[in-house]
Amino acid sequence: MSTAHHAKPLRGAAPHHFVDEEWLALRSEPVLEPELPIFDPHHHLWDRRPHSLYLLPEILADIQASGHHVRGTGFVECTSMYRADGDPRLACLGQVEFTNGIGAMSASGVYGPVRVCAAIVGKVDLSEGASARELLEACVARAPDRFRGIRHMAAWDASPEVSTLVRPPPRGLLMDKGFRAGFAQLAPLDLVFDAWVYHPQLAELIDLVDAHPEVRVVLNHMGGRAGLGPYAADPAATFAQWAAGIRELAKRPQVSIKIGGIGMRLGGFGFHDRDLPPTSAELAEAWRPSFEVCLEAFGPARAMCESNFPVDKSLCSYRTMWNTFKRLAAPLSSDERAALLAGTAVRTYRLPAALAQRAPEHTA
Repeated sequence: MSTAHHAKPLRGAAPHHFVDEEWLALRSEPVLEPELPIFDPHHHLWDRRPHSLYLLPEILADIQASGHHVRGTGFVECTSMYRADGDPRLACLGQVEFTNGIGAMSASGVYGPVRVCAAIVGKVDLSEGASARELLEACVARAPDRFRGIRHMAAWDASPEVSTLVRPPPRGLLMDKGFRAGFAQLAPLDLVFDAWVYHPQLAELIDLVDAHPEVRVVLNHMGGRAGLGPYAADPAATFAQWAAGIRELAKRPQVSIKIGGIGMRLGGFGFHDRDLPPTSAELAEAWRPSFEVCLEAFGPARAMCESNFPVDKSLCSYRTMWNTFKRLAAPLSSDERAALLAGTAVRTYRLPAALAQRAPEHTA
């Protein structure tokens, strides 16, 4: 055993958030196809010291060290920077104000060409029903050029090995009448709903989508296929159940999918506990069956790759993550790859087309 990575303590409330920089540094690999434009539609920013700090300098450092041609990013809510004072109902507006400020800093060009937080997916409590419209409008007013939707996490499972959210939602949230009344407020404002569920909940999500076909939905993390706890006993059956849900959900044209997020321990691949971090070739081999199901079901026009950093940084570097996606996308046409790496995300979140194109310095 060359290292004792598996024996190191997992710090913080969520084990899959622990990033071991020394462990990650044990591997290095060249960047693949550095000229291809990337828009990363799913990352977080937070200050959770001493456990974790990930703000503008940290994500810029990861992007710059990666060597990939990242044009911009999208922030996704993570209960970060909520207001500490005033009406608790309005606390979520603090996160929008914070990330809009980060977006403005990045847009100044002072911090380089990458446009961090070009899109913002915030959080509004949809379970309060139709009155959620007021909060949604307040979010739009605070970031009209960047606020593009919300994520009200619904990921719930009876197994504590699977359900690791610090603030787990109630069971059956997507079926709640109040939640659905709030969900219905998204379409009139042209806002997207980012859905975070575990794979046994895909049927509930399908029911929600069918009840409100006017709302555009982006499924996070490939549908949250769990490979831990009760789902580890029969991996083939678990995969089949997940794949059936993915294929059924994909029949709804208003739904798109984010390919990624499977760097979490949730997938049960066991990479986190190895002596050496995985290479992009190893990750591509492990993730290919899931990738192929998602791509066949949704197609590149409704699929987008995501880093899920810093959560997935517990598994690999930003370079390795996007090398993996490029390996998985290698059999596709150039147009299909462009959609998967940038175009679908930019279109889905209503962003400038330039964010899916090569910057002048990358044009031959």
